[in-house]
Amino acid sequence: MATEITLQGNMRDAIACSGSVSNSTAGAKPIAELKQGEELTFQWTKQWYPVAVVEFLDPSRPHAMQLLGKDIVLWRDGSGKWRCFEDFCPHRLAPLSEGRVEADGTLLCAYHAWRFDSEGNCVSIPQSLDKQTEAKHCSNPKSCAVAFPTQECQGLLWVWSESGPQAQSESQLRTPRLVPELESDADRVVHLFWNIRDLPYGWDFFMENVADPAHVPVSHHGIVGNRYKDAKYYDMIRVRQMSTQEGFSFEITPVAPNLKQAVHDFQPPSQMKIVSTFKDGGQLILALYATPTRPGWCRHIGCQVLVKNEAGKLPKGLGFFGLPMPTWLGHVLASVFLHQDSVFLHYQHKIIAQRGKGKWLETVYTPNPQDKMTIAFRHWLSNRAGGGIPWDSGCNPHLPLEKLDKEKLFDVWTTHTQNCSYCQNALKNINRLTMLAYIAAVVCLCIGVIVDARAVAIRVALTSGGQTATSLFTVVPPTGFWLALGGTILFATVGYLLKKFSRLFYIYKFEHADNN
Repeated sequence: MATEITLQGNMRDAIACSGSVSNSTAGAKPIAELKQGEELTFQWTKQWYPVAVVEFLDPSRPHAMQLLGKDIVLWRDGSGKWRCFEDFCPHRLAPLSEGRVEADGTLLCAYHAWRFDSEGNCVSIPQSLDKQTEAKHCSNPKSCAVAFPTQECQGLLWVWSESGPQAQSESQLRTPRLVPELESDADRVVHLFWNIRDLPYGWDFFMENVADPAHVPVSHHGIVGNRYKDAKYYDMIRVRQMSTQEGFSFEITPVAPNLKQAVHDFQPPSQMKIVSTFKDGGQLILALYATPTRPGWCRHIGCQVLVKNEAGKLPKGLGFFGLPMPTWLGHVLASVFLHQDSVFLHYQHKIIAQRGKGKWLETVYTPNPQDKMTIAFRHWLSNRAGGGIPWDSGCNPHLPLEKLDKEKLFDVWTTHTQNCSYCQNALKNINRLTMLAYIAAVVCLCIGVIVDARAVAIRVALTSGGQTATSLFTVVPPTGFWLALGGTILFATVGYLLKKFSRLFYIYKFEHADNN
């Protein structure tokens, strides 16, 4: 009975935040009135979505990705601005992402060399009879690529998910979900590196996961907390009422002894902002974005923002990710953290899809108050956002129920490295160092053999002089030989370790059973 009362209390608190109920919560309050002018249903396609970190993109080539189930291509034009087209050439629908960014700043389709300017206008059809005919064909609206509004803010490339003149106008009326602290006093704010990764579970399961601080010391045992000591009771209190467009937020209580406040703030469609305010006034901000790419997948972009207190003291970051390190190293080590969630979230998504048939609240059992924000999120999605993401008509809206094997689940190359210029350059340098280490090992070995040649000559002389075998083996190689042998072992070991480390750019396997 006590558990049932607790569960009902959690539902009431979450529903009070959402202002709405599902059919599974009989007897709860009716749908609350919306604020004046507020949209009844969240408009998924009339939003800005973060799709890439600009500095990680290679400007010399086009980049393919997906947004709301639609294939898109990102490329930089001659003016240095990043553009987004739907990923097909209007001629024969070949993917423009397999094309080229030309020296004149146009995007060339590699099938028949049609070229497009930054607005999507076709500017060259080389197979035309003459220039007049080419101009006529290029002026036909059917020759244009489908272009989406874009903008760069806070180092991210944002794409508006509708195209056309009306979309261009509407996109200017709405700003992306930025991090205000990054616009404030630069002397007090330290922005750590951006990380980006395609994750093998849906946008909603990403948001559900980051709305759930209770999982952190358990799932991320050894990095952030201890599963045996830190999995403790706390409550979640709403601090911002639910809104269709603006989302909602919850505060954790009680917080850790060194904290003054900890707030999880959901701002649709993509941002979960987690702000930890310390008693001395410093702040740790996790700016976490998730963009829905296709069913069962999302693109995560995130960073840490550290805000100094009035005395200029900088707070600690999240685990060892707050330590100074090159960006590429942070990206590689991110697998250690991200795969701790991926290893079960991918399968959880499949299990709920099979068992729940879309009725999340009827499938799960959430008796503790730590689940309040997750429940509120599911209510927002169900009652304020149409029940889910409206995937593009050309995309199969159904979640593929086949589960990835571990090799694909832990894939790093496809989900990050191949799309990150920082990591590709680092991998090239590591491969060069690996080769140099092996070459140095061979050179040391050769030097050792040469240095030991005198000892070999002495052995031969002793043998030819009728000395005994015992005398032969008492000839000790010179010091130079042992130094060269040590160098051989050292460089060979360095080469082996570098080669093993380079595997982290391709795959990182993880099992919770092995995380003691």
